[in-house]
Amino acid sequence: MADKKINMDPVVEDTSTGSAADVEEVMKKYDRESNTRVWEGAPRQVVRFLGIAFSVYSIFSTLVGWPTLPEQKLTLFIGLILILGYLHYPIRKGLTRPNYLPWYDIVIMLAGSVPYFYFAINAQEIIPLAQRVTKDPMMAVFAVLGILALMELCRRCVGLPILCVLGALLVYTFFIRQVRFGKALYDLFYTSSTGVMSTPINVCQKYIVVFIIFGAFLERTGISNFFINLANCVAGSSSGGPAKVAVISSALCGMVSGSSVGNTVTTGSVTIPMMKKTGYKGEFAGAVEAAASTGGQIMPPIMGAAAFLMAEYMGIPYAQVALKAILPALLYFTGIYIAVHLEAKKLGLKGIPRNELPKVSKLLPKIYLLLPLIVLVVLVSSQARTMQTSAAIAILITIVVGLINTGVNKAAGIDDPAEKFTFDKFLDALEAGGKSTVTVAVACGIAGLVAGCITTTGLASKLITTIVKISGGRAIIALFLTMICCIVLGMGVPTTANFCIMASTCAPILMDKRIGIVPVCAYFFVFYFGIVADITPPVALAAYAGSAIAKSPPMKTALNATRLAIAAFIVPYIFAFSPVMLFEFDAGTTAAMMALQVVQIVITALLGIFGVAAALNGFLYRPLNPIFRILMAAGGLCMLIPGTLTDIVGLVVVGGVVVLQRMNAKKQTA
Repeated sequence: MADKKINMDPVVEDTSTGSAADVEEVMKKYDRESNTRVWEGAPRQVVRFLGIAFSVYSIFSTLVGWPTLPEQKLTLFIGLILILGYLHYPIRKGLTRPNYLPWYDIVIMLAGSVPYFYFAINAQEIIPLAQRVTKDPMMAVFAVLGILALMELCRRCVGLPILCVLGALLVYTFFIRQVRFGKALYDLFYTSSTGVMSTPINVCQKYIVVFIIFGAFLERTGISNFFINLANCVAGSSSGGPAKVAVISSALCGMVSGSSVGNTVTTGSVTIPMMKKTGYKGEFAGAVEAAASTGGQIMPPIMGAAAFLMAEYMGIPYAQVALKAILPALLYFTGIYIAVHLEAKKLGLKGIPRNELPKVSKLLPKIYLLLPLIVLVVLVSSQARTMQTSAAIAILITIVVGLINTGVNKAAGIDDPAEKFTFDKFLDALEAGGKSTVTVAVACGIAGLVAGCITTTGLASKLITTIVKISGGRAIIALFLTMICCIVLGMGVPTTANFCIMASTCAPILMDKRIGIVPVCAYFFVFYFGIVADITPPVALAAYAGSAIAKSPPMKTALNATRLAIAAFIVPYIFAFSPVMLFEFDAGTTAAMMALQVVQIVITALLGIFGVAAALNGFLYRPLNPIFRILMAAGGLCMLIPGTLTDIVGLVVVGGVVVLQRMNAKKQTA
C-alpha cells in the first residue's frame, strides 16, 4: 500500500533541487560569513596574497613561538585579523560592486589595527606601566579604537546577537557598576589575563588557526568524495540508503570542516538530490543533512574549533576531550540513523541498486587518504608532539597524500578536478584557511571582552546566586535554564564564541556545589547546546542551507532537523546526571565496574533514544497509534533517566510495545 502511494507522488517536483546560485542566495540572506566583497584582477591577487601570507605567518608563529611575549603575539595576530576582515567584509549586505573598498572602511581598518600594532611594537614599555597606561590620553584612545573596530568587524562577519550581549555588559560595567574608566580599559585591552587578549583569542592563535588551515588542506585532497563513497559502500543499498549515507558522510566530513553550514552545503549538494530521488520529502532530506552536518562538530577526533577551548577551560589534554566525546557523539548519530531508518520503512523506500554503488575493491586502495587524520590522532593522543606541531605535520602529510592521489588518478585515467591537488589548490588552501580564521578569531576576541566585563564587575557570583535561588538548588531547573540561554545565544553566534560565553557564565553556575554538576559535564553541556542552535528555529542556519538545496520550506526543514536531532537535546542531560558517559568515575571504582557502568548506560541510552525516535516518527513495523506513541516516549525517557529501576521500567514498556507491534504487523501481512 505504501509503495503505491509513493509511486503516485509527482516525481518531477519531488526530485527538484536548488542550484548553487539558490544556495548562495539563501546563505547571503542568513549567514553573514557568506557576505564578502568581490575582488577581481590585480586587487584579487593582492587580497589573496595577504590571506596566504597570514596563514604562513600563523603557522610559523605558533611553531616557533615568535614573538615571545604573549601581548606582542596576540596584538599582532588581532591586528592582522582586522586588516583581513575589513578587506573581506563590507559594511552591509548586498554590496557586490567589484574591487570596491570605500574610504571609510580604509579609515576604520587603519584606526582599528594601528593600536594593536603599536602595542605589539612597544609591548616591553607598555606592560610595566600596568593600569597607569590608561592615564595617557593617547593610550586610552587607542584602547577605545581597538575595541570599537573589533566590535564593528564582529557585526559584519558574526552578527548582532553577541554584540547585544557585549553592549549590555558594557553598559552594566560603566554605568551601573560604575567601574573606573581607566581600570576597565586596562582590563579589556591592555592585559592578557582578561579582555580581548584572554583565553579565547590565545587558544585561537595558538591552536585553532593551524587546525583550520589543516582542514582547508584536507578538503582539497578529495577526502570528502572518499567519505561519501565509503558511506555508500556501508549503507547505500539498505532501506532509504541515501539518507543513511548522508548521516555517515556528514559525520565524517563535519569533523574535518568544523562548520555545520559549510558541511551542509558541501555534502548536501551530493546527498540531498539522492535522498529526494529515493522518495524522501524535501524538508526531510534537507533536515537529515543539516542535523548530521551540525553533529560533525561533536565528532572526535577534531570536533571543530571549540574542542581546543574546552581543553583549555577544563585544564585537561585535548586527547582526553576527544575521548570523552566519543559516546555522546555515537548516541547523537545513532539517534538520527534510527529516525532515518524508521522514515524509510514508513514510506516503503528502497536503497540504491548495488550496481550503482562504488565497489569496495576500488575504494580500499584509496585508504591512504585517511593517513593525515590517522597521523594527527596518533600524535595528539600519544602527546609525542605539541598540538600545533602535530597539526603542522598533518598538513605536510596532507600535501604529500594529495600529490600521491593526483598521480594515482592520472595513472588510472581518472580526471576528477575535485581530487586533483595542484599548486593553485595549495595556495587556495592557505588563502581559505586565513579567511576562515577571521570569523573564529573575531568571535573569540568578543567572547574575551564579554568574559572580561563579567570578571571586572564580579557579575559571575551574582549570576550564580540568582540562578541557584530561582532553581531552588535543583540541578534539573538550572540545566534547563542554561539550555535555553545556550540555544538563544547560539542563534547566529559561532560555536566558539557561544562556548566561551557559556563557559564564563553558565558553566560556573552548574559547577556550584549547591547544583553539583561535575565540571567536565558542565562544559560539555554548554558545548552541546551551543551547537544545536544551528538547527533550532527560528534562526537555524544549517537547516536553511539544507532547505536551499532541497527547495523546501526553511522553517519546515528546521523543525524536521530539530526532531531528527532529538538525541542532542537528551544526551547532555544524561551525562550531566551520569558522568560515566564521559568516562568520569568515582574514586576507587575498579576497571570491571567501570566497564559494566559504561556498557549499561550505553545500552539503555541507545534503547531510550530508539523509543523516543519511534514515538516522534509514529512508525514501528506499522503505524503507531497515539497510545503506543505515548508509551514508547515514556519508556524511552525512563531508560534515559539514570537509575536501574527506571531502566527496567523503560525496558519493559518499550519491549512490550515492540513485541505487540511485531505481532500485529505479522497478522496484517498474513
